[in-house]
Amino acid sequence: GFLHDIGVIHRDVTMCIDVLKWSVPGHLRLADFGLSRRLERGGRAFTICGTIQYMAPEVLSGGPYNHAADWWSLGILISSLVTGKFPVPPEPDHCSMLRKVRHFPYEMPLSFSPPLALLISELLCKSPIRRLRTLDRFKRQGFFHGMSFDLALMQERPDRAAKARRGLTLSLQPLKGFDYDALLSPDTPDTQDNSTQTRTTIALPGPPLQPAQEKGPRREIFV
Repeated sequence: GFLHDIGVIHRDVTMCIDVLKWSVPGHLRLADFGLSRRLERGGRAFTICGTIQYMAPEVLSGGPYNHAADWWSLGILISSLVTGKFPVPPEPDHCSMLRKVRHFPYEMPLSFSPPLALLISELLCKSPIRRLRTLDRFKRQGFFHGMSFDLALMQERPDRAAKARRGLTLSLQPLKGFDYDALLSPDTPDTQDNSTQTRTTIALPGPPLQPAQEKGPRREIFV
């Protein structure tokens, strides 16, 4: 919820040790933001990326998707922690996985308590519009009845969100309009002539970047 409020979608919420790290005193924190991107409320993304067992159906289909995809991944994570296995076994490619996810009933085991079954069912709702996708709604779940979501438990100071918004806005202002998804699109041929063009250079924060040394032809493959 905090990441979504400041305009970030994670896109790879898993139980992997590189993604979930322990903090003091014993709280889990998200890490590994390699697939994250800026996505404001109401924005849409289309890149198929993430860990296939945790990917929401709208991500597997190529979008459009939004922050609700992270809540689906959280549902898979909670279900896997409780049962010791994934609700749907992983497939070798996203097309096969999409077919399985679309037709899988996601019925909760009888061993689940009703509050737990309701929590996971709402997180694994195949319709992102109807899915549990806000922190307030998450905290109101019956499974957390009697639990206090105070600032100490959330490891959050009252001014943290405001400072994060200001810091994110200031530090990333030169990158406004940057789209990670565009990097995965094939290059379009340059049809412009050789006439003089005016370019604007924007100084990025931090030390100047050194040009990479070319070591020969390279080919990048995105899966």
